[in-house]
Amino acid sequence: MAKLLYVGTCGTEDQTKATLPFLMAKGAIDAGHETGIILMGEATPLIKDAVAAQVHGYGTPPLKELVDFLVERNVRITV
Repeated sequence: MAKLLYVGTCGTEDQTKATLPFLMAKGAIDAGHETGIILMGEATPLIKDAVAAQVHGYGTPPLKELVDFLVERNVRITV
């Protein structure tokens, strides 16, 4: 099992890129790895429920769905 850390720097201006760290973290967990996320710069507001509920990247699950999955599994999301 690997330990992986994903860094997000994109915010709501590019919803697909904003969703990628969360999507990758979900994939890592599904593959049996330990993971975490750091949000920096424009990505910091994504941690707010109201913002996450409005973000849905192209071809990705809604951000709120991904955040809920990660929170349920105690993934550390650092801002």
